[in-house]
Amino acid sequence: QVVFALNQTLFQQESLRAGSFQIPYTTEDLIKHYNCGDLSSIIFNHDTSQVPNFINATLPAHERITAQEIDSYFRQELIYKRNERMGRRVKDLLEEHPDKSFFFAFGAGHFMGNNTVIDVLRREGYEVEHTPAGQTI
Repeated sequence: QVVFALNQTLFQQESLRAGSFQIPYTTEDLIKHYNCGDLSSIIFNHDTSQVPNFINATLPAHERITAQEIDSYFRQELIYKRNERMGRRVKDLLEEHPDKSFFFAFGAGHFMGNNTVIDVLRREGYEVEHTPAGQTI
């Protein structure tokens, strides 16, 4: 599976470089939506936007199954579990120091897809607000 994942990642990068494959959004799109607080944008709700897309129609059936397994593993291990850990750490800090104020900043990747850090904190009963760029806190 490791060799398959590496080969597919290289194939995807080569396709990007050659112009035969395009990412549906740019870094500028991510920044714009993030700065505007538009976290419900399709960009941020696309579950696999943070991980390489190994699944494509040209793969033979047995390789598509491998690709789905790897995609599921990456999503679970690299995204969901990471966001759960980060959300729990924020919650723990807030509970350990209720008399203190905190400011938490996260990269855009922590707002993408399902089970984001915000989702974790809201499930725990916290109110989470976006602070637009340039706004005084």
